[in-house]
Amino acid sequence: MAVDKVTVDKITWDRVGRVTEPGRYMYTFGWLTITAGDLEIWKLYPQAAFTLLAQPGEADTSLGEEFHLGAFDVAPGAPPPFTTH
Repeated sequence: MAVDKVTVDKITWDRVGRVTEPGRYMYTFGWLTITAGDLEIWKLYPQAAFTLLAQPGEADTSLGEEFHLGAFDVAPGAPPPFTTH
């Protein structure tokens, strides 16, 4: 039985140019809506990486896909905060 692997795209504040205002921004992958709450998390955790989520396709796809930020990891790449014995 084959298992499909799901690729989860993550995005950081650096990758979006450290924007400082909520809004809808055009990037190479499409349009990204960033909320005031997203920015607050990045201000507290500048290295946080958000999951990039696609919006349901109601818009004109010729203008690019619509995305928003989902769950986030405040320390991507860091070792887990626990040990196993």
